[in-house]
Amino acid sequence: MKIGGMLKLGVVLALFAAAACVGLAFVYTATEKTIAGRSQVDLEAALKDLFPSADGFKDITGAIESPESTILFDSEYEIRRGDELLGAAIQASGPSYAGPIVVLVGIGTDGKISGAKILEHKDTPGLGANAASAAYFVDKAAGLTFYGQFAGKPVSDPFEVKNDIVAITASTITSRAVSTVVKTAGTAAAAWLAAQGGAE
Repeated sequence: MKIGGMLKLGVVLALFAAAACVGLAFVYTATEKTIAGRSQVDLEAALKDLFPSADGFKDITGAIESPESTILFDSEYEIRRGDELLGAAIQASGPSYAGPIVVLVGIGTDGKISGAKILEHKDTPGLGANAASAAYFVDKAAGLTFYGQFAGKPVSDPFEVKNDIVAITASTITSRAVSTVVKTAGTAAAAWLAAQGGAE
């Protein structure tokens, strides 16, 4: 191929690449608010699942610090019903089998976990991924899911797999990861609630 032909081909490819970049920028700009709005709706629905009687969720990110270097608090929320403080929720992440696992943990002013929702994970389908499955039961007769067993647990409990936490079959690492995130978030939130005068 002659140099002139190569230059022409290079210019054409550069123009196509530039057009694609501009197109992607427009798509991102057009959908950014929609995606952010959808994420906010999903978050509020998850918070409402953890605190069904709540009517207000206030972002207090930065108010509660993680006591563990391996557990990161991505965001924190104060939960209210009118003027009454009901509890706090923390979106926390920690290391698991195939990467970080992200859990939304609710803690009531009674010092108990109001619930836990696994928001993101990369663990093995059919094994560690069962942590987030509504169809995987650690007690089928009682209809108790893996993440469901955390609801109502006092944060003072040990949260030890194969002790007071039922493990996912063949997924001890994932089970420990979720338990550690829930315990860490619960303990930190309970301390924060006590400082607000809202925890027992």
